[in-house]
Amino acid sequence: MNILAIESSCDETAAAIITGDPFASNSNSDTKKPQILSNIVVSQIDIFKAYGGVIPEVAARSHLEAILPVIHQAFRDAGFTKSNANSSSYSDDWSKIDAIAVTHTPGLLGSLLIGTLTARTLAILHGKPLYAIHHLKSHIYANWLNAENTPSFPLLALVISGGHTQIIRMTAHNNFEIIGTTLDDAVGECFDKVAKILGLPYPGGPSIANCAKKGDSQKYHLPIPNIKELDFSFSGLKTAVLRAVQKEVGVPISYPSHQLANLLTDQQKSDFAASFEKTATDILLKKLEKALATYPDTKSIVIAGGVSANQNLRASTVKKFNSPTDPTIFFPELKFSGDNAAMVGAAAFFEIKTKTEPTDPYSLNIFPRSDIQ
Repeated sequence: MNILAIESSCDETAAAIITGDPFASNSNSDTKKPQILSNIVVSQIDIFKAYGGVIPEVAARSHLEAILPVIHQAFRDAGFTKSNANSSSYSDDWSKIDAIAVTHTPGLLGSLLIGTLTARTLAILHGKPLYAIHHLKSHIYANWLNAENTPSFPLLALVISGGHTQIIRMTAHNNFEIIGTTLDDAVGECFDKVAKILGLPYPGGPSIANCAKKGDSQKYHLPIPNIKELDFSFSGLKTAVLRAVQKEVGVPISYPSHQLANLLTDQQKSDFAASFEKTATDILLKKLEKALATYPDTKSIVIAGGVSANQNLRASTVKKFNSPTDPTIFFPELKFSGDNAAMVGAAAFFEIKTKTEPTDPYSLNIFPRSDIQ
C-alpha cells in the first residue's frame, strides 16, 4: 500500500509517500512498518525570522505557492512518474497511490485549509480514500519511522511542541487517552518567548539550546510550578525569566521586555538560556516520572514533537530513566521531530491497520480543537 501524505499545519509545506502492508502477518517483515519512499519539506522559517514568529496570513499564502510543487517532487523522489505520450515530460502516476492522508487539525486555520482543500480535491479527482489525521497523533507515530525497534504498549507519549504540551497514554494503536495537558502556554511557546526576552533569533528552541551550551545552568534558580495531577503550566516560568532578567540588569518591571537584550552580556544570555532550559526540562521529566508512578505497567516512553529535538532533554531523559526496570525510551530521528509529512503517512498507516473508516472528502471540515479523536 502506498500513501500520499500532506502536512501544512503551520509553517512547513510537506508531502511524503509512505509504503508498507498494514496487515502483514510476518512479524519479521519490514512491510509491517511504514517505509518512506519520499519525504519533501519546504520550510518558511527564513521568512519569519525577521518577524520573530509565524504570521498566519503569510504562512497560508506560502503554502498555496508551494504545495503542488512539493507534491510533484514527492512523486518524483518515489519514482512514481510516467512519461507523457509524444512528449519528453513526465507526470505523476496516480495509479501507484492507494490512499491520501492530510493533517486535519490542530494548527493555523489558513494553513490547514490549503492542505485539506488540496487533499480533498486530489482524493475526489483520482478516486482515492482520504484519511484526515490529527497533528499530535502524527508526532507520536514519527517514532515508528526508520526504526529498527518500535515502542511497545502500553506506552506514555510526552508530546511537546510550540503549540502543545501533553502526556498521552496508549494501550494499542490508534487508542489515545490524554492524561495531562498544559493549562496555559506550551513548552515550545515558552522557549520562543524566552528567546525573545534574551534577544535570540526565531525559532526559540534551537536558539536557546545553542546559546545554553556556553552557560551555567545553576546560575539562576527559576521556579518549578506546583500544578496538581499531571498537568503543566509554563506561563509562570516565562514571567520568572522576565523578572530575573529585569532584576539582573537593574531595571523596573515596567521596562520594555524587547529592550532587555541590549542590557545583557553574551555570558548573561548564555546563563539565562542554560538555566531556563534546565528548568523546563526538569518540569517535563518530573511530570513524566509522576505519570509512570500512576501507570506502572508502562513499557515504553515516547517523546514526540518539535521540542523532542532538544539535546539536553534527550540526555536528561535517558539519564533519569536508565534502570533495568524503567520503560524503554524512544525519540524520533531529528529530521522527524519537526513538522513533516512522513509522520502523517505513518499515522494513516496505523489508522488503516486498525480499520478506521476513511473520511468523506465532500464533508471534511476544519474544527479548531486540540484533542486526539
